[in-house]
Parts: sequence; C-alpha cells; structure tokens
Amino acid sequence: MHLMGGTHLHPHPDHTPGTRWPVVAVVAAGGAVGALLRYGVSRLWRNGSDAHAVWRTGEAAFPWTTLVINVVGCFLMGVLTVALKERFTRSPRLLNPFLGTGVLGGFTTFSSYTDDARRLFENDQAAAAIGYLVLTAAGALAGVALGVALARIVLTRPRRTATAPGRAA
Repeated sequence: MHLMGGTHLHPHPDHTPGTRWPVVAVVAAGGAVGALLRYGVSRLWRNGSDAHAVWRTGEAAFPWTTLVINVVGCFLMGVLTVALKERFTRSPRLLNPFLGTGVLGGFTTFSSYTDDARRLFENDQAAAAIGYLVLTAAGALAGVALGVALARIVLTRPRRTATAPGRAA
C-alpha cells in the first residue's frame, strides 16, 4: 500500500536496506537454472529459435518450442504466485525471487520471441509472424490465468478433517 510521496505502509521484505545482494544472487542462480532448462528443451525439440540450424533461406520453421516454453513458464508463474502468496505464506523470503524472477524468468524468453517474429517477417511469412505474436501473448495470459485458477483449486481448498469413529462431522 502506498502513501503520497512513495512511502510504503507495509514494505516488502525484499525492499528493506541491506537485502539487495542476497536477492541478486538468488535471481542470478535461478536465472542460470532456468536458462539451462530452456536450452535443454530447445535441444530436445529442435524447431524453435534456439535451434538455429532449422532457420534456412526461404520458409522458416514456426517457433513452436519458444511458444510452448513461454506459455508453460507463464502457467508455472501463475501456480507459483498462488502457492507462495496464498498457501505457503511462510516460505523463505528468497524462494520467490529464486523461482519466479530467476528460474521462470530465465526459462521464458522475450528476446527469442521477438527474434522469432523478426525472422518470420524477414522470410516473407507475415501471417505466420503475426499469428505467432498473437498466439504467444494470448497463450501466456491464458497460461497465467489457468495456473492461478488450478493452483487455487488444488492448494487453497478447505482441508477435510478426519472425524473420529462414531462422531458426526
């Protein structure tokens, strides 16, 4: 919550003096993990922008790998948001920057997304480029919304308590 002049009523624990370097360190470590995961996926499924051998003169391959990586990463961000903010509220303070900004930020890729679209445009595939731009943006938003909805159903539903034999619930 903000007051006039930029003063916070409830400052976030990551925004207090002296906490910058641990956050930077966990984001960097998480980013390395996420980038390695993305690289691994692109090596297994070689039809995206990370598989430069696929791009050839003439028609360019549709970058399904990057699209799926970005949608899956957004879905996982929705799940993570609910998990840490609504279910596991006492998790270590560096877990969110490590997993969210770090791992999922390194896993998803805006730069490859825009480069993929540029390559499609350069190969005179404007319809594919526009479709890719729209499909990725819509898929990412839908991924976050679906992740949030499913996580709320699974993680925040009321727990059933066991009843003793012979007692009514």
